[in-house]
Amino acid sequence: MAETIDCRGLACPEPVLRVKAALGAAPAGAVSVRVDDPAARENVRRFAESQGCAVDVRDDGAGWLVTAVRGGACAEALAGPGAAATPEPAATAVLIASDGLGPEPELGKILLRAFLNTLGQASRRPAKLLFLNRGVFLTTEGSEALEALAELERGGTEILSCGTCLEFLGKKGALRVGKVSNMYDTVETLTGSYRVVSLS
Repeated sequence: MAETIDCRGLACPEPVLRVKAALGAAPAGAVSVRVDDPAARENVRRFAESQGCAVDVRDDGAGWLVTAVRGGACAEALAGPGAAATPEPAATAVLIASDGLGPEPELGKILLRAFLNTLGQASRRPAKLLFLNRGVFLTTEGSEALEALAELERGGTEILSCGTCLEFLGKKGALRVGKVSNMYDTVETLTGSYRVVSLS
């Protein structure tokens, strides 16, 4: 009997995070999630398929029941006989040059906080987060992202804030998580062996 998780009414990305936790606790077997939003249904389905699960989606009249089934035989069938091992991906560095994500200021702040909170649940956390320009408002006193960033730092992610930016924006001495960095370190990261993701 599959475990059923009720995710009705939950905002993105909570349904996916709950399914991720349930699949992590049960490496083989079935997990079902009940959702009432088409976007949540598709997000859960795509995530489960990305984890090698067979997925069944049923409309139950009040929403959808998405069931993900995973097991050794299923994983082997997906991989195929004699499949080559997947190369280890490069470590990721994320460049954050604003205190919001996208052109709409209030929405952008909500989205960036959600991104940082969700980053702690990722299967591969970034090696570095580089904060430049108004991005340093996220690492300094008064930021609503400090807890999420501190958790990432405890998990091994290096949090680096531009020293010039801190000084220019009047935040020198207000850093609350991570270390002060400089443009040389930033350039070395961006031109080195890291896979770089830039948020704006």
